[in-house]
Amino acid sequence: MLEIGGLRILTDPTFDPAGSELTNGPVTLRKTMGPALQANQIEPIHAVLLSHDQHYDNLDTAGRAFLPKAERVFTTPSGADRLGGNAIGLRPWEQAEVPSSNGPVRITATPARHGPPGIEPVSGEVAGFVIQSAQNPDEAVYITGDTVWYEGVTAVALRFRIRSIVLHGGAAQVKARGPVHLTMNRGDAVATALAFPEALVFPVHHSGWEHFSENQQTLIDAFAAAGLSSRLRPLEPGVTVEMA
Repeated sequence: MLEIGGLRILTDPTFDPAGSELTNGPVTLRKTMGPALQANQIEPIHAVLLSHDQHYDNLDTAGRAFLPKAERVFTTPSGADRLGGNAIGLRPWEQAEVPSSNGPVRITATPARHGPPGIEPVSGEVAGFVIQSAQNPDEAVYITGDTVWYEGVTAVALRFRIRSIVLHGGAAQVKARGPVHLTMNRGDAVATALAFPEALVFPVHHSGWEHFSENQQTLIDAFAAAGLSSRLRPLEPGVTVEMA
């Protein structure tokens, strides 16, 4: 959950308990850790930024049940069609504004590729997001969504001055897709940090599920080896940090 420009924004909500097994086609995802906070502890939520609705590690059963409680849900166009209700689909680079008492907060959808080249027909649409508040429009927050390092990430760096990155790591792997990683691995994360030289990196999406092949310590070690430790901001579940 992020608090920006007077708004409370939630990304990819998963509230199912540890031990849950969730099956989608040939893939079963096993949850190893429950949420640090329950859904009723974080309301009100002014906007959910949902990178995609197809996979349970981004939207599990309890997370899906929570969506109607948010004022609005931004996601991909196909995801919005499936979810209905308060879901709003944004294509890459399409923008929307969320009103707040401190001025509007702008949400821009960004490209994402959920694995190696050619995976799009299998993974479906995925989005990242850039958040800009009215008070500090030149100090944006970039949420990568489930993506690997590729030219779409570089395109974000060319368009925006990013000061904080919420980076989906974990190098997710599932048997049905072979040995490829479907989210950023340590090398992807370092490349992303180098592409955004002014940004602090806040790693997420690397624990709590069995299919993550790398964890936060992997990123800590990789950033240290690259001389980038000062740019990485490891997070602890349930602990609030300042992004600046």
